[in-house]
Amino acid sequence: MTQAESKPEVLLVSCYELGHQPLGLASPMAFLARAGIPVSAIDISVEPLERLDKELVQRACLAAISVPMHTALRLGSRVAQRVRDLNPGCHICFYGLYATLNADYLLENGADSIAGGEYEQSLVELAQALNDRLPVRGVRQLASFATPVLKRLAFPVPLRKGLPPLERYAHLEQNGHLGLVGSVVASRGCLHFCRHCPIPPVYQGRFFVVPKEVVLQDIRQLVAAGATHITFADPDFLNGPGHSLAIARAFHQDFPNVTFDFTAKVEHLLQHQSLLPELERLGCLFIVSALESLSNLVLRELDKGHTREDAIEALGLVRGAGIALRPTWVSFTPWTTLRDYLDVLEWVEEEDLVDHVDPVQFTVRLLVPPGSTLLERASIQPFLEPLAPEAFTYPWRHPDPTMDALHTEMSQLVEGATSSNEDPLVTFTRICDLAWSTGGEAPRPRLPSPAQRARAPRLTEAWFC
Repeated sequence: MTQAESKPEVLLVSCYELGHQPLGLASPMAFLARAGIPVSAIDISVEPLERLDKELVQRACLAAISVPMHTALRLGSRVAQRVRDLNPGCHICFYGLYATLNADYLLENGADSIAGGEYEQSLVELAQALNDRLPVRGVRQLASFATPVLKRLAFPVPLRKGLPPLERYAHLEQNGHLGLVGSVVASRGCLHFCRHCPIPPVYQGRFFVVPKEVVLQDIRQLVAAGATHITFADPDFLNGPGHSLAIARAFHQDFPNVTFDFTAKVEHLLQHQSLLPELERLGCLFIVSALESLSNLVLRELDKGHTREDAIEALGLVRGAGIALRPTWVSFTPWTTLRDYLDVLEWVEEEDLVDHVDPVQFTVRLLVPPGSTLLERASIQPFLEPLAPEAFTYPWRHPDPTMDALHTEMSQLVEGATSSNEDPLVTFTRICDLAWSTGGEAPRPRLPSPAQRARAPRLTEAWFC
């Protein structure tokens, strides 16, 4: 048997990555391939779970499951069980943000190891140790503790060959037309400590840039695969504004007709407002920003680093630069009153943002995973229930039962509207009707519903958690 034939195969599984072709597969695939380790990959967000068949799983001595978010983890636990049933001897590793946060439960319920932080090299070393029958190090196990890796890696260009094509993922919808979208990152981690975010407990206020040429090479292969729009999926594209601007400039020079979007905090939009006009000229269509709430009380509890007044100013700056702002919200928290909820709906209507906010955003409920820095807040303790480890969260109850009932009804409304592909303007009107009737007030006047309207550019994947 040759050296290549003796190496075990690694099976990488992605469960959900916000509707994008998963970088959580492409990046570790490149690291493993560089080390000469055979690797296969599957994305169950677009491929049936049944494709994890006996032949595919039994070839693997290591199955690594990518769980960068809560939705992915819930799906990933089903993947792990299927792998265990088909190949009891396979080493199962969860990697990504939510693997670290839920390590205790995962290790006690079938996982063999956890890789967190900058995890790619850890996966390489894990595969090599399994191949050489050496003790496993550098990943967390039941019998040994390992902290997330927080050091800069030597990044190869992500390996996308063999992944499902871009046609199977979210598209850009602009002016009635659909275009293919690729997703890259210019940086990982974050400088900030927003309490509801899963990144601070893992990265502890650190972030790592991906080399400019690596990002550009990844963009080139995505454009070659048909992408006409690029999402910079960094937690915050403006954590390193000089690095990000240099990439945007070079990207635009290579592909002047390819557009992009990114995510940035309100405080960064204010701090770096002078960059916004140039970013628009370079092809930025929209910016996603986690406004979360218009209540200064809620914003303080979440340590968002901005106020209601800041959010209003940021909207004006982004609009003034010719870029669309797409706010995201944590619509239900223990501190959010019905008046706060109605306030957001009024503001969205008054500012003509209905087509800038996916209806699901009006149903998002605060998630409190294990390890969340929210747990350090005395103010949240009265509302928390014991950890529900199998749900990967601490449930909580609102002090006003009306708000919990509204969340349930609103979620049902939006789920039904989404499944039937209802016009978001119609859905927003129904959301307003339900919210105002919950408060015992007469419904607000319905918004006009013209057959044709100028809708803000957006991605067709609406979920953000």
